[in-house]
Amino acid sequence: MPIVNYRVHEVSSYINWIYFFHAWGFQPRFAAIADIHGCDSCRAVWLTTFPEEERVKAAEAMQLFKEANRVLNQLDEDITIQCIYRLCRANANGDNLVIEDTVFPLLRQQTSHPDGSPFLCLSDFVRPLSSGIADTVGLFASSISEGAEGYYKDDPYKHLLVQTLTDRLAEAATEKMHKYVRKVAWGYAPDESLSIPDLLVEKYQDIRPAVGYPSLPDQSVNFILDELLDMKQIGITLTENGAMHPHASVCGIMLAHPQARYFAVGKIGEDQLEDYARRRGKPVQEMRKFLAANLR
Repeated sequence: MPIVNYRVHEVSSYINWIYFFHAWGFQPRFAAIADIHGCDSCRAVWLTTFPEEERVKAAEAMQLFKEANRVLNQLDEDITIQCIYRLCRANANGDNLVIEDTVFPLLRQQTSHPDGSPFLCLSDFVRPLSSGIADTVGLFASSISEGAEGYYKDDPYKHLLVQTLTDRLAEAATEKMHKYVRKVAWGYAPDESLSIPDLLVEKYQDIRPAVGYPSLPDQSVNFILDELLDMKQIGITLTENGAMHPHASVCGIMLAHPQARYFAVGKIGEDQLEDYARRRGKPVQEMRKFLAANLR
């Protein structure tokens, strides 16, 4: 299983600043400061694009971005971001994926759509087992080296700044790794030529749902991914509830079907909860805990 190591400066251009600013309570329009040239005149002009009543908030966003970049430069000296990926033989078997003979249960939408569109499950985007032809599914995990969690322990503001930045760096490294997988390792999009802004709005062919995403809401499947990826190779350990440590970590699957798209599983009933628990080989009450937000 290939492991890729990145320094902060190698992935910082892939940061989606909208999510960083969201974590600090700023609306997406304030994240545009990341696209502005750093000179004082350009920033002053940017401020004038806001109504008078929003300029104080915009100035706060400007200062936060300046401090974030200062911290990124400090982190670049000490930490790395590690990614691991694996391309696996796989097929769909109903609402399960069978990945290298390991069953990976999934959830299907149960709430009717106003337009009558079908109820989706991620397994819909993988060749069925009944075809007799193996398909491929990608698995991935990314994490920040553990030392980052000790930064500024005695300064709550700077410590939170590091936490929100390392979350973004784990995602940014995954974005860069995913581009390499599409173009080279898996190679189904060798001629892809997308700008970073295009990558950040997911204009590429495929999807990369992470555990915790609306289409993959059950955190306990981290245990299955760990069996297949051996995530401790990049320093990730799991708590008894399947949460990843270090906190700035992300894992999930890559599906290359041209029609694959993101969706939310949404609310499910007791019937699917019971069926899912059976497929997971776990007690219904245990699965109820992991899927509480999805239960009607």
